[in-house]
Amino acid sequence: MKTESHSINDVLAKNATSFFIPPFQRAYAWGKPEIERYFSDVSRIIESHLDSQQHDKLEHFFGTVVIKEEKAGFANKSVVVDGQQRLTTTLIFLIALRDTETDPIKQDFINQNYLTNNSSSFQDKIKLKQVTKDWDAYKALVNKTQPNPGVISNAYELLKKIINEKKRLNPEVDFEHYIIAIQRMNVAVIFLDERPFKGEDPQIIFETLNSLGKPLTLSDLVRNFVLLNMESKSQSDIYEKIWHPKIEEVLFDNTSKFFRDYLQYKTASSLKVVSDNNTKELYQQFKDFVDSGFVNHNAFINDIVRYVKCYKWIITEINNDTISNDNSKDKEIKELIRNIFHDIKAEAFKPFVLGLFEYNQYTIDGIRLSDEILISTLKAIRTYLIRRRILGLTQGENKNIVLLSKKIEGIAKGNTSMLELLTNMFYRLRLPNDSEMSSALISMNFYESLKQYSKLILGKIEENNSKVSVDFRNPKITIEHIMPQKLDDSWKIELGEQFEEIHKNYLHNIGNLILTEFNSEIGNKSFEEKKRKLNSSSLNYRLDVIKRNVWNEQSIKEHQTNMVIWFLETFPLPDQYKDKANWNTQTIESTLFSPLDTDAGDIAEGNKPIELQIFDDVIKVNSWQDVFIKFLKYLKDKPEYDFDYILDNQLEMFRRDEIILKWSSLKELIDTNVDLTSRYKSFDGKVWDKVKELNDDLLFIHINISASNCMSRIASVMEKLFLPDNSIQIKLK
Repeated sequence: MKTESHSINDVLAKNATSFFIPPFQRAYAWGKPEIERYFSDVSRIIESHLDSQQHDKLEHFFGTVVIKEEKAGFANKSVVVDGQQRLTTTLIFLIALRDTETDPIKQDFINQNYLTNNSSSFQDKIKLKQVTKDWDAYKALVNKTQPNPGVISNAYELLKKIINEKKRLNPEVDFEHYIIAIQRMNVAVIFLDERPFKGEDPQIIFETLNSLGKPLTLSDLVRNFVLLNMESKSQSDIYEKIWHPKIEEVLFDNTSKFFRDYLQYKTASSLKVVSDNNTKELYQQFKDFVDSGFVNHNAFINDIVRYVKCYKWIITEINNDTISNDNSKDKEIKELIRNIFHDIKAEAFKPFVLGLFEYNQYTIDGIRLSDEILISTLKAIRTYLIRRRILGLTQGENKNIVLLSKKIEGIAKGNTSMLELLTNMFYRLRLPNDSEMSSALISMNFYESLKQYSKLILGKIEENNSKVSVDFRNPKITIEHIMPQKLDDSWKIELGEQFEEIHKNYLHNIGNLILTEFNSEIGNKSFEEKKRKLNSSSLNYRLDVIKRNVWNEQSIKEHQTNMVIWFLETFPLPDQYKDKANWNTQTIESTLFSPLDTDAGDIAEGNKPIELQIFDDVIKVNSWQDVFIKFLKYLKDKPEYDFDYILDNQLEMFRRDEIILKWSSLKELIDTNVDLTSRYKSFDGKVWDKVKELNDDLLFIHINISASNCMSRIASVMEKLFLPDNSIQIKLK
C-alpha cells in the first residue's frame, strides 16, 4: 500500500486512466445536505483565492480515495474501492459547470479532461463507469441527453441551480475559479498492492474507511462483502445478472430488512432491528454466518436468491404472483399473508413465514410443506395474533417467535402443528382461550381500543357468516353504532329511563356495532329509520338488527352474545384448546430482561420494575424514571465510564439535547416554562425546589418518559459505551 496526496483535479484529469466503480459499492447517495456542503467548500476556496489579503490560499482536504490499479491494454483502469461518492459528486459538479457555460471551448475542456478518455473501454469513451443503477443517468448527463429522474439527476439539477445562483449574486466568480477550486481540493489517494502476501484486503479497508461519513446500509455492506474480492469482470457479471435484478430490483428499500430476516430464520435467533446504530453489528453477524455456513460466496448467493420471491410475497400487500397452482388456495394464502403482515402488521412472524414459504416452494431433503398445512398454519398465526391484540398482548413476540423457525420441518412432516407450538409458550406469549376472549369482548371498549384491527375483525366475522368475501379495507365500509354517539329525543325514549347509563356503558361495545356501507347516511337516525336503510345492505350483519322491534340494553346484550359467538367461530380453537390454559405451565418464566432485548420496550410497558442489576451490583428501584436515574448515576460514579461523553452527545443518543442539564441551564428553561419543574430530578430523585443546596453544576435528569422510552435511552447509552447485552438486567415485580 502506498499513500499519495493529490488534488481531486489531478486524480480525475489523468488522460490515460479510466475509473471503474465496482458493483459492491452502493449507488450514488448524496443528498441536498451533502451537496450543499460540497459547494460550500468549493466557495470557501474561491473566496480565499479572490481575497488579496490572503497570501497562503486556502486548500481543502476532501477525504480519502482508495484505488486498486488494473492494466487494460496500454491504458490504466483504476478500480475505486472507496471514495466514489466524492469522485461522482465532483464529476456531476463539472457536468453542471459545463452546462452553465456557453463557451464551447470551456465545455470541451471539461469533456476532454474529466469526462471522457480516448483509451477508455467503457461506452462512449466515458472515463468513469458508474454502478449499474447509476450508469444510464450518468451517461445521459455526460452525453447531454435527458437523464431518468433519480439521485444522479437531482444532484445535477441542484448543482446547476447553485452555480447559476452564484453567478447571479457574484458575477466575479467565473469558470476558471471553479477549476482552481477543484485543483485545491486534496484527497489522500491510497493505492493498494495486488500482491496477496502484502495482506492488503480491499474488503477490510473498505469497511474501515466507511466507519465515518454517511453510513452504509446493511444491504450496502453485505453486497460489498459478497462481491469485493472477486475480479472486476466477475463482480459485474454477478451484480448485473443476479444481485441487482434478482435481489435489489425486487426488494428495493426492503433489502436490508430482508437480509436481517433471512439471517433470523437461518439461525433461528432474534436480531436487532436494522438501524444506523447497529448496522455494523448485524453485518458482522451476517459475515460470520456466511463464512461458517457456505463453501464460497457463490454458494451463498445461490441460497439467498431462493428466498427473495418469498420475502416479496410477505412485504407486498397486493401480490399478483402465483403462490399456489390451486386458484382457491392461492387466493386464501395471499389473504392470510395480507392479514398477518399488513392488517395486523406482525413483524415478529416474518422470519418464520419466510421459512414456511421455503418448505412450501422447494423440496428440502425430500420434505415439502403442502398448501393445506401452509393454510392451516397461517390461520393459526392469524388467530393467535388477533386474540392477543384484543387483550393488548405483544410482549415477547419479537424475541421468541423466531425461535420456532427450527420447528418448521416438523410442521411439514406432520409431527407437530402451529397450534401445538403456540400453546406451549411462556404465559406472556400465551394463546388466549375462549373464556379469556369472551370476558374481554364483553367488557372492552371495542371501537376505540381496537381501531387498528376492528374492521379486520368485523370483516372476517362477516365473511365467516356469509361465506362471501368482504372488502372491509374499502373506506366506504365503516363501523356503525346502532345506538348513535349522540342521542336525540327519539333515542332517549328508545333506551328508556336509564338511557344515560346505557349509552355510557355500551356505546363502543361490540354489542352496539356492525359493519355497514351506510354509516354517513344513517349516523344519528332513529332505530326505525336505520332498520329501513339496513334492509338494503348487502352485509349479513343487518339480519341481527332488522329482526328486532326495539334497540335497548337487552337488544345490545343479545347482539353482544351473538358477536362473541361469531368471533370465536371466526378465529377458532380446536376443542382441546377452547378452555385450556394455553401456555407451558411447567416453565418458569424469567422476570429479568435487558434493555437491549429486541422487545424490551414491549416488556417494560404495563409492568413495574423492582431491581436494576448492573454487572454484580443490585440496585432497588420503584419506577421506570428511577431506573433511568440510577442507571446514569451508576455510570457517573464509576471512573471507568466517560460520563462527559454522554453529556456531550445527548442529541445523538437521546434524539434531543436537554435530557441531562446543569442547574444553570435548567433554571433558565424553568423561567420560561414552569411546567418543567416536575419533569427533571436530581440524581437523588428530587425536583429542584426540594434540593437543599443548589449550585450551577448540579445535574438534573429529564424523567417525563414512558417505560419504552426509558429502555430506548438506556439501550442507546449501552451501545455507545459498548456495554455487553447482559451487563444491565431489569427485574420486574
